[in-house]
Amino acid sequence: MNLMEYFHKMKGGAKSPPGVGIGEIAWSWLGAVIGIGICGLLSSNYFERHDATMLIGSFGASAVLIYGAIKSPLAQPRNLVGGHIISGFVGVASYQLFGDTIWIASAFAVSFAIVAMLATKTLHPPGGATALIGVIGGPKIHHLGYWYAFIPAGLGAIILLIVALLVNNASQHRRYPEYWV
Repeated sequence: MNLMEYFHKMKGGAKSPPGVGIGEIAWSWLGAVIGIGICGLLSSNYFERHDATMLIGSFGASAVLIYGAIKSPLAQPRNLVGGHIISGFVGVASYQLFGDTIWIASAFAVSFAIVAMLATKTLHPPGGATALIGVIGGPKIHHLGYWYAFIPAGLGAIILLIVALLVNNASQHRRYPEYWV
């Protein structure tokens, strides 16, 4: 491939997707406000008293997928839950192995999380952030050790999933999930 062909590929070629109606916007908002709200409420009323958390930044990205892009393969239950748990383990392992050099631990956490998710058919882009948070999340996250993969990563993903099942299927025009495994 010559240089011109290389840059020509960056032009794209597909047509932009159509806009989304107000009903889809409203259902997406409702799911996100309930799902993230429950995680936040549990975090502030229980987990933070025990020096833990139920809110991690990657849940925001998961909410976009499971409430706003419900047909995406990346938003399906296996990917949501598996991606967060696997990536949580990878992030903690990376921190424990390379935590003295944060940039190396971070690079290994995200790259191996991608590899692990691809290998297990659980690719969920917010999982990359879950792995990274396992490294850079600070003392509260580091103190959890491998529990981080279960609480907050796994439990939070399950809470978001339950809300996605309830809210996304309350509309006659939406169906979630597309598949489970």
